[in-house]
Amino acid sequence: MTVSPLTYLSRSGVAVWLDDLSRPLVCTGGLARLVTETGVVGVTTNPSIFAAAISAGVGYEDALRAHAAAGDDAARTVHALTTEDVREAADVLRPVFDATGGRDGRVSIEVDPRLAHDTDATVEQAAALWAAVDRPNILVKIPATRAGLPAIETTIAAGISVNVTLIFSLSRYREVIDAYLTGLERAWDAGTDLATIRSVASFFVSRVDTAVDRLLAQSEHADAAGLLGTIAVANAQLAYRQHLETVSTSRWRTLAAHGAHVQRPLWASTGVKNPAYPDTLYVDELVAPDTVNTMPRKTLDAVVERGRTTTDGVDTITSALPRAAERVATLARIGIDLDEVTERLEREGVDTFLASWTDLLTSVEQALTTARTESQEDGQ
Repeated sequence: MTVSPLTYLSRSGVAVWLDDLSRPLVCTGGLARLVTETGVVGVTTNPSIFAAAISAGVGYEDALRAHAAAGDDAARTVHALTTEDVREAADVLRPVFDATGGRDGRVSIEVDPRLAHDTDATVEQAAALWAAVDRPNILVKIPATRAGLPAIETTIAAGISVNVTLIFSLSRYREVIDAYLTGLERAWDAGTDLATIRSVASFFVSRVDTAVDRLLAQSEHADAAGLLGTIAVANAQLAYRQHLETVSTSRWRTLAAHGAHVQRPLWASTGVKNPAYPDTLYVDELVAPDTVNTMPRKTLDAVVERGRTTTDGVDTITSALPRAAERVATLARIGIDLDEVTERLEREGVDTFLASWTDLLTSVEQALTTARTESQEDGQ
């Protein structure tokens, strides 16, 4: 019997999550089949995913009519639809959650992207989402913006599990790690059982290559061409080095002794944007213990068909760290400022999710208006 590369990824310490969610995926049994047949052990969502799913309308018709009849506005309707989808997906994944002691079987739901620069409002909505979904196996996604960092710390301190999203730079990742550890320390001081808190740090990958490659293509430096398609992986691999350094500190060992769980690096944005690159690039090159790779369905299928992880215990990161550091150093010598690139990517990431959320609210408002009009016409 042929063993899928996804199975070998799992055996090598990589949790395979799906970066997609829709009502039809859950209601038709598609998600359950992915769990049982391919080894998917988690789901991530973001405003763009929900915008695509709900705007398509398929599977949401009855719910939209019900909300229209109740007089709900677009914001209330979107909140209800997204939390219900996450709740249903969490129920599908609950056996995984139980079997792994809470490590996996997780579904993520993101705070309103309009709050990305508002610490207090983010903290408030994170708690509200946690309560609204009312499942132990969710993660509330909070962006790693400057305002998001204290929100992450406070939310962790409150005992709420967090998926920190939109991480692009090593410097910001260090701040995310500190926010997580400080949040755990506050939770311990408050008497919270640290074993109940989980977190992942979502480090975005492909967008880095898209941005850096554009600059490399404009460079006349002799080393520029050799770096094309390499910096996103190198950046993520160096993030994993920071993770390893963190878990070797006395600060972490103290928290672990109190029952704390490691904050796993999660590789996000792993769908390849450049068709010239292997479509499994951001999976094959980022295999190591205690990591998560969340894949769009297209990438997941590609890994099943031609993923290069075909043995147990693979680690494509640790041995590559010297090369990763050299590539980033070479990029700096060429004159490309990676920090500047990643700062821009963070801003663009927030703007992209904000635009998706705005489009979603607009399309839902239109659907509600249509449903109300049809109801009035039926009543005449």
